[in-house]
Amino acid sequence: MKTSRQLERHFKGVANHRRIDILLLIDVEGKVNLDTISHKLNCNMKTISQHTRRLVQAGLVNKKYQGQMVFHSLTLYGKKFLTFIKKF
Repeated sequence: MKTSRQLERHFKGVANHRRIDILLLIDVEGKVNLDTISHKLNCNMKTISQHTRRLVQAGLVNKKYQGQMVFHSLTLYGKKFLTFIKKF
């Protein structure tokens, strides 16, 4: 069982409609970069960058550098949260 602080970190990570949209998009695409997320969600790159940073800090999204590109994918907890969100 996770501690209440750990759970708080995860819940704060998804406490925004944009972040939930990002999680859903990553789930569909598998792994995506900021440009793709920004384009598909029709949102400013800077805004998307801040939201993905929060998702990474919450432990819901992984960042992987490939050359100059940064790709985002779901962590195990990110997948569990998506299952919870979809059922809710």
